[in-house]
Amino acid sequence: MNEQRIKVEVAYAKADIQVILPVEVGVGTTVQTAVEQSGILTRFPEIDLSKNRIGIFGKAVKPDYLLREKDRVEIYRPLIADPKEVRRQRADAGKAMKKGGGDLSA
Repeated sequence: MNEQRIKVEVAYAKADIQVILPVEVGVGTTVQTAVEQSGILTRFPEIDLSKNRIGIFGKAVKPDYLLREKDRVEIYRPLIADPKEVRRQRADAGKAMKKGGGDLSA
């Protein structure tokens, strides 16, 4: 019996390292199964599939999503800063700079 196989990648990135692992899986394999088969959970024990979001080429998918040839499974880390709060802080910093800035046209 010759099972059809497809090639996919499993990707994970931290601030200091990015890993993309090629994996060959059977047709009908889910994202979660591919992640488990890739060995990435052993390499990065901090990954928790019940908490980390997963996507295919930047689009979020559920763990039971069925993979297609050449899909890249991306495991996302939780955000450490709220993007809205960061934008607010940048805006506040910009206002402070404008108030205290000198005339640069001279």
